[in-house]
Amino acid sequence: MAVDYGTLKKGGFMRQKQKDNFSLRLAVVGGTLTAENLKKIAEVAEKYGDGHVHLTSRQGVEIPFIKLQDIEEVKDELEKGGCKPGVCGPRVRTVTACQGSEICPSGNIDTYGIAKQLNERYFGRELPHKFKFGVTGCQNNCLKAEENDVGVKGALDIKYIEDKCIGCGVCEKACRTDAITIKDGKVNVDYDKCNYCGRCAKSCPTDAWDAEPAYILSFGGLFGNEINKGESPLPLVTSEEQLFRITDAAIQFFADYAKPSERFKFTLDRVGREEFYEKIEEAYHG
Repeated sequence: MAVDYGTLKKGGFMRQKQKDNFSLRLAVVGGTLTAENLKKIAEVAEKYGDGHVHLTSRQGVEIPFIKLQDIEEVKDELEKGGCKPGVCGPRVRTVTACQGSEICPSGNIDTYGIAKQLNERYFGRELPHKFKFGVTGCQNNCLKAEENDVGVKGALDIKYIEDKCIGCGVCEKACRTDAITIKDGKVNVDYDKCNYCGRCAKSCPTDAWDAEPAYILSFGGLFGNEINKGESPLPLVTSEEQLFRITDAAIQFFADYAKPSERFKFTLDRVGREEFYEKIEEAYHG
């Protein structure tokens, strides 16, 4: 009986060098697994694999040495532990994320919440080539947002509140872009220099900053045979509704214009960024 390797790969089962052995890629959203997930993964790796798992560079988990005849049984067993196979090939891949504001003091946004919504919206969508989303919580950029086809970086949309300020100078010291200066006890903010990191607001002892979570989006990142840092042509994105309008427009542009086996960056090179920027600016303004 012929083996449909294409369908198996689409379902997360990747052929190994060893005949009739597969490495199963699991669906992991935002780098988060429950204890129940981990127990079941360990159980399956011991029973059906060779007792080890591999952690991928994109926060995924792969169970190698799954035998061809055990594939359906493996899927059934994993489902009992709340685990699902991932995807490979030309479609939307695992959405990666750092821990974000729910855990990390530096985080400006709920990265896992955004990753889950991106996953629900796009995961596994068929496209001309693979497509990657990455969500990072702040300017520390632990997740390296600009490596992704679409990167989401957490920001704080800050506004200075003068009547709450005591002129202590902590914000000036905290600012890494020299956007804040203090002269004669008065705080001056150059918003053109601000990178929305939020360090001023987080360091202020008197809450003299209005700070709302926001997003910086990047497009066309690539980190493979060719390396390209994604570009951020839009102003600060200030709502989830606006964010998902833009990601909808970006992925649709790729679906409409990309050639088979062409990554997003090369589609933008070929079609022209001006046309793409026009589409996402329309989405930005609603």
